[in-house]
Amino acid sequence: MGTTIYLTGESKAPSNNPITEQWGLFFIGLIVDTETHVIREADCTAMLSLTVEFVRELLVGRSLLEDDALVESITDRYHGSSQRALATAVRNAAAKYRDLSAGAAV
Repeated sequence: MGTTIYLTGESKAPSNNPITEQWGLFFIGLIVDTETHVIREADCTAMLSLTVEFVRELLVGRSLLEDDALVESITDRYHGSSQRALATAVRNAAAKYRDLSAGAAV
């Protein structure tokens, strides 16, 4: 495995979502292989462990640079109340990753 980095993505969860009451924002944490751009590990601020497991299934093993495909998968398969927040957090993390890559840190 190549060098890995940890980064986060965040977004606003719906106001009626317990995530908002617990943490204020929806966060995802990702470990990304900087040689392949593949997400190796993922976690998120979900209330249910089943949600975290499902988010991992959606993201782990896929390229963070293919955020359009990741968001499409989220839209097609994740129908929880924080769907939009998850998609936005993934886009946020992908943007941070691209910024790092452009700065030659990745």
